[in-house]
Amino acid sequence: MQSVLRYLDLGSAGLALLLCLVSLVLLEIFRLSSSKSRNPPGPTPLPFVGNILQFMKDPLNATRSTVQYGDLCSVYIGRRPMIVLNNIEVVKEALVQKGTVFSGRPYMPLIHWITNGYGILAVTYGHMWKQQRRFALHTLRNFGLGKKTAEERVAEEAQCLITEMLKHEGKAFNPMHPIMNAVSNIICSIVFGDRFDYDNKRFAKLLEILNENIRLSGSPVGLIFNLLPFIKYLPGPHQKIRRNARALVEFIREAMEEHRSTLDTENLRDFIDAYLVEISKQETNEDSTFHEENLLMSTADLFLAGTETTSTTLRWGLIFMMNHPEIQERCHEEIIRVLGYDRAPSMDDRVSLPYTHATVHEIQRFGNIVPLGVIHQTTETTQLRGYTIPKETEISANLMAIMLDKEHWKHPDTFNPENFLDENGQFCKNEYFLAFSLGPRVCLGESLARTELFIFFTSLLQKLRFSWPHDAPPIDMDGELGVVRMAHPFNMICRSREGSVPSSPVTPGLSSLRNNQM
Repeated sequence: MQSVLRYLDLGSAGLALLLCLVSLVLLEIFRLSSSKSRNPPGPTPLPFVGNILQFMKDPLNATRSTVQYGDLCSVYIGRRPMIVLNNIEVVKEALVQKGTVFSGRPYMPLIHWITNGYGILAVTYGHMWKQQRRFALHTLRNFGLGKKTAEERVAEEAQCLITEMLKHEGKAFNPMHPIMNAVSNIICSIVFGDRFDYDNKRFAKLLEILNENIRLSGSPVGLIFNLLPFIKYLPGPHQKIRRNARALVEFIREAMEEHRSTLDTENLRDFIDAYLVEISKQETNEDSTFHEENLLMSTADLFLAGTETTSTTLRWGLIFMMNHPEIQERCHEEIIRVLGYDRAPSMDDRVSLPYTHATVHEIQRFGNIVPLGVIHQTTETTQLRGYTIPKETEISANLMAIMLDKEHWKHPDTFNPENFLDENGQFCKNEYFLAFSLGPRVCLGESLARTELFIFFTSLLQKLRFSWPHDAPPIDMDGELGVVRMAHPFNMICRSREGSVPSSPVTPGLSSLRNNQM
């Protein structure tokens, strides 16, 4: 009799649990249905996880598919709706005309876990963000941002990069480290007051973990953490993200302490010096957000943003040049005609190098390293295209849709510099080019990134020819989408061009064999 009762108790408990789960699912379906009726159309979300499985499985195709739902599309990241803006008019309306309303940043457990809510990039629109961004812009300009000194610094580093690459001349090698090191040296010279040699093992390790964190943070690991933040107490690959972040912060902390011990307030050397002075100035100001934790995270943000995006774009640029040797040759011929082999390029040369200038822009357009931009959040309830957008709704600008818009690009789906050239072969701007976003949260280092991309790219093609190793497999042109869209690791061959005879005509069909279109 007792065994029967025990069986009934277990059965009742199981039935109660099942009914509870069914009720929760039904309530979630009802909640989703209600939410969908208030929001723009979009793909059907699953209970509790939303559309996250689609984005985990094939993020680029999931991004492309949002366009079919119209100017605005709702996708669900877990239980939260995110509104995707699919054309430039609605992006401008939100990010420019209503810039302050759409300039927040959402709370992301993973980011907060490693930043403690400090810094610039992930901080929401408000007093702290305004103070930190204003100071960063002012200080970076004082140390050369947007000036000739920055151009000269990039041109010198470009020659160091060429020398480093020529150590591997004629042999297959992975260009990731030398490119990251070269690009990072520019922001390091401004932030830390120094550059790092390419054979510096500690700095090489730092760049390696930086790249790893960018990849992991935007992978399923990061998505799952943001949905289930309690896993921070459990072992797993997410613990590596935090260890890597701590290693970067420790590197910056050591630099900060060294700067503090040698600080000369009358002769500031770099961003860290300027920040330490600002902390002292603001000590009695109750509204100040200047303190050591913000120094560490703001420096980390500048280091991250000043390294990863430009180096990733340059790697895509090399892939496109190897896939399209005819474009590489045309750029080289234009550069040599204008600069010869000896004169370093400057930003003033863009007018005289329209094809090369257009190619740099096309690398950014087609490389499209942040397809959905950096996620924004509304700071208050607002209206957009007839929809009521509640406060703290996540907003994403579909830069992929805008920069591949068939109505506004001559060759939207192929890599072709003609997209930025007029009928006379001169460079022409296109308002649908949004590589640096828009509005109050436009890329902080846009002018530096433009300088780096043009001078690095032009210098490399001036002195070197790039090609695939004969046994290189076709590269997946979708790449790997993390925080940024990175190219899969690849090897290449470089050869010096100085003193070489003009190249022979490109073999027909070579580029089409190598290039898997986006």
